[in-house]
Amino acid sequence: MIHVNELTVQFGEELALQDVSLHIPAGQCILITGPSGCGKSTLAKALTGLIPHALGAEMTGSIEIAGLETQFHTIPELAQRVGLVFQNPSTQLFHLRVADEVAFGPRNLGLAELEVQSRTEWALEAVGITELKERNPAQLSGGQKQCVAIAAVLAMRPAVLVLDEPTASLDVPNTKQVLAVLRTLRQSLGMTIVLIEHRLSAVLPQVDRVLLLEAGRIVADGTPQEVLSDRERRRQLGLRRPAEEAMVSWFNLIWPNGQVTTQNAPLLTLNQISAGYNRENVIHDIDLIIYPGDVIALVGDNGAGKSTLAQVAAGLIKPTAGKVSYQGGYRPRPGLDVAMLFQNPADQVFTDSVDEEVRFGPENYGRFNPTHHQELLAETDLLTLRQRCPTMLSVGQQQRTTLAACIALQPRLVILDEPTLGQDWGHLQRLMEYLQRLNRQGTAVLLISHDYKLVFRYARRVVLMENGRIKMTGYFANKLSQKDKNHETNDT
Repeated sequence: MIHVNELTVQFGEELALQDVSLHIPAGQCILITGPSGCGKSTLAKALTGLIPHALGAEMTGSIEIAGLETQFHTIPELAQRVGLVFQNPSTQLFHLRVADEVAFGPRNLGLAELEVQSRTEWALEAVGITELKERNPAQLSGGQKQCVAIAAVLAMRPAVLVLDEPTASLDVPNTKQVLAVLRTLRQSLGMTIVLIEHRLSAVLPQVDRVLLLEAGRIVADGTPQEVLSDRERRRQLGLRRPAEEAMVSWFNLIWPNGQVTTQNAPLLTLNQISAGYNRENVIHDIDLIIYPGDVIALVGDNGAGKSTLAQVAAGLIKPTAGKVSYQGGYRPRPGLDVAMLFQNPADQVFTDSVDEEVRFGPENYGRFNPTHHQELLAETDLLTLRQRCPTMLSVGQQQRTTLAACIALQPRLVILDEPTLGQDWGHLQRLMEYLQRLNRQGTAVLLISHDYKLVFRYARRVVLMENGRIKMTGYFANKLSQKDKNHETNDT
């Protein structure tokens, strides 16, 4: 089904893939993993013909997929055989209605309208988003956009489906739904599936084979047990230990305890906040106090209102009701008092180099400190990338760049909206440990994530949202035994 022979891909002077050869039989489900920036997404784009036809990259070697050689067939021809769901779903959504987005591919194949509607309804139902079909994709949460992108590709009924971090922004119900769909696609249609993931536990049960990349080369290829059982290899490459992750509701993982014991005055207070977009509120009657030194996880299913609450807290959205006060007085100044890392890092990069991106804020406000700048680049593993253009980086590298730019102004509150996208566990752990050092100096952290392990390890308070309201405040009650907890602490 897929034959890759001595594939090398180069962006300018940067080698992204080097002499990659592999064969994937029809109907197989393969997992591609490895550290951030190792070439996983580049391989995905090469498999679908975006490289060399649409992206500025030099490619040697060959790829044959579903009987077509990618070099000699156009992207429209290849799109009928292979579908790609990008890391960042916003890059492939452009209609004003979800239903139109999903119908776009089949309609462009020239299918009869009844067949287009049938495929659209099937794909929406398969991913569990039928109720969103009249919504504007631009107004959906990151996880909901991910589901729309998956449905749009499924509607094409490709022989090969490539998904780049499909669960990174998904809640438990949608993760279960998407994985169930993938099982059905393999069983009923014999579809070949290529998964690119950092979060391994959820996807491993249906994976036949694991391909491990490092620095653009295949360094391991075998069964999940063969490739992932080596603890030292996982540690060196920053891979997660493929332990069983909780796939249950947050309600079952949080022990209610809304009391905060501190002598500190509040850093940021949200009092009876309602807010939204286009005169329609997404969050309602929110009361939340964030104290200096807090590490709060904001959790809940896709579309619960987490990102909207975060943007209100960051001073980016004006509430329709209620009051936001910083240190008991004025509204927070975006960037200076509160910095926010968006779900999509591409929304925050705009300069020509990583170095310029990170120093931009401090230089504009007359706060640039060369020593702090150098330390920040080192802690976010950006020193070797400092002269690279941010738009040419992997999503994980872009994420680290935008986080460094946020922290550079030394705000008192840092908000991270789904920081796991594109990040291997090693880089993620390093970022969080750096934030912990800032936290011990009084910086508060508001972490939005579906990642149980991240919340368990770093959050001291958990706020659960549902349908735009805060339903519970407490702390994370992980069901692991003490032995497993210790293992989680010492093993990636």
